Amino acid sequence: MLTAKTAEECGAAFITFVFDKDNSDCISLGRATVLAQQVPDARTVGVFKNEDLTVVNQLVAKVGLEYVELDGDEDEKYARQISCPVIKRFRYGEDFSVDLANKYPAEMILLNIGKPVGTEEWHKIAEDISKVNKSVIVTDNISRENVGMVNKRLHPYAIDVSSDTEFDGDVKKIRGFFRRIGSRLAG
Repeated sequence: MLTAKTAEECGAAFITFVFDKDNSDCISLGRATVLAQQVPDARTVGVFKNEDLTVVNQLVAKVGLEYVELDGDEDEKYARQISCPVIKRFRYGEDFSVDLANKYPAEMILLNIGKPVGTEEWHKIAEDISKVNKSVIVTDNISRENVGMVNKRLHPYAIDVSSDTEFDGDVKKIRGFFRRIGSRLAG
């Protein structure tokens, strides 16, 4: 609980709860419910992958989730039946296209950018992001060392560091990370 609260205090806009049973970060309903109550200023996101629609909507209601992130093969019809706004994950270079991102019924797009190697590749990703007609969150291979550069080159709506930056429950690391990106809490 302390790490979620610390992240919120440092300025995290979103706190995610992974409900994908195949993911080692999967959280229980009870723990997610308690944590969601502890972070009233952050928006809560439930992460699901090919989950039964009824289960997703039940967890939205029970936890009080504000967004659902879809990480699997969920089609447009499925996304339209979610009882709160949707964030859809795409993988750049695999299942992402600007047209598909714009067409998918999601409020935001979460884009795994992979590991761009050259200036031209960074430029292409930035160009594609600028053509998406909804908010884009970027993730993948983002660390304390490169988060500033990612933000400067891609100008995303937000940066998801949950799976890339290992805080190991250390609130000092969390605070240090937010200081590095210039959050509202610097001390």
